[in-house]
Amino acid sequence: QVQLVQSGGGSVQAGGSLRLSCAASGIIFSSTSMGWYRQAPGKQRELVAVITGGGSTNYADSVKGRFTITRESARNTVYLQMNSLKPEDTAVYYCNADLYPATLARVNYWGQGTQVTVSS
Repeated sequence: QVQLVQSGGGSVQAGGSLRLSCAASGIIFSSTSMGWYRQAPGKQRELVAVITGGGSTNYADSVKGRFTITRESARNTVYLQMNSLKPEDTAVYYCNADLYPATLARVNYWGQGTQVTVSS
């Protein structure tokens, strides 16, 4: 059974920092692409950052230079360090595990979501 358990988040003033964590179980973490997505009220869920099993990363243009995604295989955990936060970063953030990408067997799992609120 795959589980993604998120922690972190909360409220912060603009310019502040937060860190999100996502602990995974039930998957071969070291070879799984992990990502963070977010969904603001009235908007579609969007990709924030992704890290492959090999450690390659990709970021949305809106967060480049401010957010950093990392993974710690010893803890089966992926992190999102968010610096220089802006009010437009306010959203519910979701952890994602992307199993068997680019195949017909592709499956995505999601964390429970965590609110991030940035005030001006």
